[in-house]
Amino acid sequence: MSEILSHEVLQVIWFLLWGLLWGIYFVLDGFDLGMGTLLPFIATDDDERRVIFNAAGPYWDGNEVWLITAGGVTFAAFPLAYAVLFSALYAPLLILLFALIFRAVSFEFRNKIDSPQWRKIWDIVQFLGSFLPALLLGVAFAGLFQGIPINDRGVYMGTIFSLLNVYGLLGGLVFVVMFAVHGAIWLSLKSEGHLQAKAQKCAEKLWLVLVVLAVAFLVATAVYTPLYGIFLRILPLCLIPLLAVVLLFAVRGFLKSGKLVCSFASSAGFILLVTMFGVIGMFPNLVPSNINPEFSISMSKSASSQLTLTIMLCVALICVPIVIAYQSWVYSVFSNKITKKELDSDHSY
Repeated sequence: MSEILSHEVLQVIWFLLWGLLWGIYFVLDGFDLGMGTLLPFIATDDDERRVIFNAAGPYWDGNEVWLITAGGVTFAAFPLAYAVLFSALYAPLLILLFALIFRAVSFEFRNKIDSPQWRKIWDIVQFLGSFLPALLLGVAFAGLFQGIPINDRGVYMGTIFSLLNVYGLLGGLVFVVMFAVHGAIWLSLKSEGHLQAKAQKCAEKLWLVLVVLAVAFLVATAVYTPLYGIFLRILPLCLIPLLAVVLLFAVRGFLKSGKLVCSFASSAGFILLVTMFGVIGMFPNLVPSNINPEFSISMSKSASSQLTLTIMLCVALICVPIVIAYQSWVYSVFSNKITKKELDSDHSY
């Protein structure tokens, strides 16, 4: 394969796969992060809170495999970009890591003691462990779209507050609401009765907020970033943001008609295309510099050797379909709604 695919072609393949892996992670972990964010606002009693925990329970750890995969691909395919990213974004990534760790603990510890106060503590942990990752991921990716202050040696010249600008915070809000809509639709699929009705209504209301934020973010992107440049140079690429808009409005249409599976699929497609819009807009840079464009960490500057990229591609072609097949099986096995009988079973959260 190394003789068939040049180093430059392999770099482009892995650049696109890098973006695709992040998109898959956002789609899969997005719905349980969204449900966790909505937990204190949509659940009014312990049974409803347990439905939310059980609606995420069989999936959240498998979903986070894609986060590890995306980070691993960054390390293996673009080691220089990995080094710069994980040093520049050290503080937000550390907060993200601890939030995800405590969120994982909340699933297992919540029902260990039969006490309302004990359960309330872990409900708060679940909320913070869902809200903070969504916010931080949005801020981090908006920061990348805008460019971060790195010098010619790849050294980060800013602080954590450098990312907390208007555009970065807007990106964080977009991610929080986008995941919340995604999570509300998933909860509608997994629940029944009053909670299902509340989740569906919540998704419809948050959809309007998402539209407003998405429009604001698109306008801000034109002002604060060079992302639109490649789309204006290669017009067929404009199909990506246009299709994302179509899917966003399809979410609302399917919600209104009660076609929840189609609405969830549209939401997933929207999240994936939004991610690819941002990644392709950065091409060929993985870590753009807002000090000087020449200081940016591009795929050619940071890519591993041709042999490494070739071996990685062979492994990915074998292993990724296995992971997809396994996760598809898991989603199929646990496709049932969370009923009262399910909550009373020994294996429930």
